[in-house]
Amino acid sequence: MTNDFISTMAAGALAALVVFLLNQLSKKFRGEKLPKVVMPAAIGLALIGYTIWNEYSWYPSVRGGMPDTVVVLQAVDESVPWRPWTYLVPMVTRFMAIDAAEVKRPVAEKPELVETDLLLIGRWQPLMTVPTVYDCATGSRADLVSGAELSDAGELTGGAWLKLPPEDPGLKAVCAGG
Repeated sequence: MTNDFISTMAAGALAALVVFLLNQLSKKFRGEKLPKVVMPAAIGLALIGYTIWNEYSWYPSVRGGMPDTVVVLQAVDESVPWRPWTYLVPMVTRFMAIDAAEVKRPVAEKPELVETDLLLIGRWQPLMTVPTVYDCATGSRADLVSGAELSDAGELTGGAWLKLPPEDPGLKAVCAGG
């Protein structure tokens, strides 16, 4: 967040510098300065413009920096009143993904059981992981949270299986790639 603040201030300072130079050129070639409103208007537009660009470029930037084995399961678009432009084009503020390269088969006798971490990634939030097990034979998923665990025999205790549609991207990624 500090980087965002510093970058936004740098955009404002750059806008001020450009207007200052234009003002000097205008005075030299036209004999008169630019209207006084140009400087604060340019700075304000630069601050808002950079902020909007920075917000919308977060998801593509983070996604682009991930390995090809990472599959995005769901991206959450958000529209909020303090960012009125998001009502026209909602922006992604968080997403859920898995890394198909980090798949384990915890029970040798049950190769249909696949374990991986569900990655919960949010803007200005620390990365959270949820240990998850998929049953490729039944097309189900169970999150290993709140005491849920997979026994050495491959039995789920303390949790419940969630039936997934066959086209679920997480199911496809871990069962085909794991």
